[in-house]
Amino acid sequence: MNLDIREIPFSRFGSYFCISMERDCKDVYIRDVHGGDEAPSRLFKLEFLQDGQTKDVEVEATETSLTFRIKEDPSSYVEFIIPEEDELHIEVNGIELRLTDKKVKYDSLMEIEDGMYEYHIYPKELKLMIMKLEGEMTVHAPWKIIGNDFIDIRMNNGHFVIESYRTVYQKKDYLPFNEGKQQVERIYHEWFGKFSNGDETYLPSIERASYITWSSVVHPHGILKDYAMYMSKLWMYNIWSWDNCFNALNLGKHYPELAYAQLEAFIDKQDESGAYPDFINDKYISYNCVKPPIFALAYEKLMEINDYFQEQTRLRKVYESTKRVALYFENYRTYPNRLPHYKHGNDSGWDNASLFHVGMPVEAPDLASFLIRTYDILANFAEKLGEVEQANLFKQKADSLYELLMDRLHDENGFFGRVGKNAEKISIRSSLILRLPVIIGYRLDEKVMARLVADLETDFETQFGLATESLTSPYHKENGYWLGPIWAPVTYLFIDSLRKYGYEKIANRVRDKFLELTLVGGMAENFDPLTGKGLVDTSFTWTSSVFLLLHEDKWLEE
Repeated sequence: MNLDIREIPFSRFGSYFCISMERDCKDVYIRDVHGGDEAPSRLFKLEFLQDGQTKDVEVEATETSLTFRIKEDPSSYVEFIIPEEDELHIEVNGIELRLTDKKVKYDSLMEIEDGMYEYHIYPKELKLMIMKLEGEMTVHAPWKIIGNDFIDIRMNNGHFVIESYRTVYQKKDYLPFNEGKQQVERIYHEWFGKFSNGDETYLPSIERASYITWSSVVHPHGILKDYAMYMSKLWMYNIWSWDNCFNALNLGKHYPELAYAQLEAFIDKQDESGAYPDFINDKYISYNCVKPPIFALAYEKLMEINDYFQEQTRLRKVYESTKRVALYFENYRTYPNRLPHYKHGNDSGWDNASLFHVGMPVEAPDLASFLIRTYDILANFAEKLGEVEQANLFKQKADSLYELLMDRLHDENGFFGRVGKNAEKISIRSSLILRLPVIIGYRLDEKVMARLVADLETDFETQFGLATESLTSPYHKENGYWLGPIWAPVTYLFIDSLRKYGYEKIANRVRDKFLELTLVGGMAENFDPLTGKGLVDTSFTWTSSVFLLLHEDKWLEE
């Protein structure tokens, strides 16, 4: 694959290193994604010189190597590989590579031995060892009381390594450059082989999705006790709850241990209240928002995909954790005689959807539906675990919540929300989120389900799929995040539910539209519903995971 590093960073499975180009100014940076997307990621700006003059370069990027060649002298190049998770290797030939830092107060670089410099990066609590294995390296980094004034590193004709670590550097032997390149190629091709199936029609999307999911994984570090698939290494480098569930679903068939780890990361950090974190990275945990309960739904599907998830100890852990999640919504998100509520649009995952434009808190039919589905699944889990009384209790809870949903948030015109301490009816009904009760289509009256499907086809379906805000709505906005653009995870939920509950024709049609959409807009965070253009973060894992899931579904069908 020819990788565009303006859209998809160059990285590898397990690594916090990545290299990307700024979209506007075309500056290239070595970056590090420790600390999540609120932490500074730029380590060094790259410049390519000959005879002291900055030269324009051609970028040649594949899944496993990144090369910059002088336009007027293609034999002169700099090549980057990441043969080990914490090692960035650089081969320089006929060019002077210049690295200048983005340092802040207290950041400091010191020479440890000839050709070895240790760089302490304070905001990231990270150290780098920058070393020459062969060739010539010069460093200009004048000291100024508490740190270097600036750092300017030059590398010429040789093999160089930048290694990251937290506390102490351990000396080692490094692979020769070509052997390191062969090693990372073997690792990637094994991964790609699990997700490719010879389909030439969607090969560009298969390549892109496979690479993004592989390269967006980071290794255990700090808070992260296992490998975690970040949403992206471009901008959104955290692991979010409910995003992680779609990535787990894609991993479940071929990499069940890694899939389970994506769920376990949140289960192990569950608050005593029962709430899961909103997001996690190696340094931070945030509970500011609490996503709707979707883990049980995801785990039920994982049990269908791979017997690994049927194992009683794993099922028990998910079951007990999900019970605590349900209690959180009962105890802390539900007023007497009402339905559970959101306190912010971000709670729902639909951050700025029109349903949330009036105020907070909001009783929303999607949240109630997720909880109903969760109780029904918990009843199934309880039966598998031999807890018959608990199964009956969960079934009763689901029944009661369903009756309340239909009483409070449904009328002759469909579903709606309620807002504020007085639970006033929200008149805005133009968001796709109000059609998410399709996930409990097995409970809905046939006429109610038919009305939801008719809404989808009439008000939301476009050439490329399901817009998140009705195309006729005054709230519909170009590049409006959840006010129109198409999103992969909700597309998946609709397709899955429609197929399960008797609407296979529209399910397959929306699936095929989404597959085609990726050939236009790539694996972006979301997409323009009218043009298919990829929007916001253009290197997103849950989009990639949903594509791979839906593509396999179509491939097996044919």
